[in-house]
Amino acid sequence: MKFYGKTLMLTALLALSACSSSPEKGATAQATDADDTCGAAQYQSYVGKPMSSLEGLRIESQVRAIPYNSAVTMDFNLRRLNFLGDSDDKIIRVYCG
Repeated sequence: MKFYGKTLMLTALLALSACSSSPEKGATAQATDADDTCGAAQYQSYVGKPMSSLEGLRIESQVRAIPYNSAVTMDFNLRRLNFLGDSDDKIIRVYCG
């Protein structure tokens, strides 16, 4: 009976390991391009600049500047461009959402 139990466990382990998958290297780049519906890629140069550098900027889509430690709604909008600031009033992330 012990032999059948070990065989069954080994078979189950092999079956589960066959189900696992790892993402391809090109899949992450494609996912990033597909997630950039708001055009955040073209504003990545603002990372590291002060939040005040956004004052004269004209953007046609929805934009949200999020200062450090401020309350924001949790609604997710892929067409909205977000500029996230840190405690030094510098932009640390530009993303859609």
